[in-house]
Amino acid sequence: MKYAINPVDGTKIAYRTKGAGPAVVLVHGTALSRVIWRGFGYVKDLSADHTVITLDLRGHGRSGKPQDQASYSTRLMAGDVIAVLDDLGISSAHYVGYSLGGRVGFSLATTHQDRLKSFVSMGGAPRNLPGAFDRLFFPNCIDALENDGMQGFVEKWEAHIGQPLDPATRAAFLANDSGALAAYARSADQNPGVATEALSAIEVPTLLVVGERDNERLDSAQTASRVIPNAELRILEGAGHGNTLIHPEALPVVREFITKRS
Repeated sequence: MKYAINPVDGTKIAYRTKGAGPAVVLVHGTALSRVIWRGFGYVKDLSADHTVITLDLRGHGRSGKPQDQASYSTRLMAGDVIAVLDDLGISSAHYVGYSLGGRVGFSLATTHQDRLKSFVSMGGAPRNLPGAFDRLFFPNCIDALENDGMQGFVEKWEAHIGQPLDPATRAAFLANDSGALAAYARSADQNPGVATEALSAIEVPTLLVVGERDNERLDSAQTASRVIPNAELRILEGAGHGNTLIHPEALPVVREFITKRS
């Protein structure tokens, strides 16, 4: 494990690399970590002919976990990615982000597009709509993080969906720091994100991948595909939000898009 430092606030960002060739950065979603990309086969596949960089965003995995909301602006998280690229001496890279990672990617594509060879958003959106976490998990879920910790959060989530989480997802969520996750979630609920009109300035090749049942993000992806010049949109049949990465078409679509631009 290696670490980069975001120079803006000193937060430590954990990352790993594998393979050789054009650089590809893979960035995870909320309450997850860099290990999802290995578990779902992306690292093994893409590292065959690329340098694959996986990192933990602040508040996640082995990276620093500030406890204040101000530390979780999208621009600071975009800065975490830039800090890793700078630490590796890489001037530009392909960027693939899932969910939260997609939102960070939209920020990068509008503020640091000179550092991107291409941008792939998987179930991501330029902005987080108010109440998104309550809809994604359960009502008042951020209160649960603050008052009941990760164990209480997971138990209430399982009660809400009426069944236990699969062991891997349960373990991944329980590994989080509830204070950091709550601070991030409060910040994300209030963060305006990237305005729709700003997307028209994105010039890097862009691919928007979204599940046909991921309703909020489907609407957002369709809008973004109309505003971003020459953006490509791929709707995954039958997919929701949580299973975007494991859909059988997802990895092949990403590989094809990146390979054509490497």
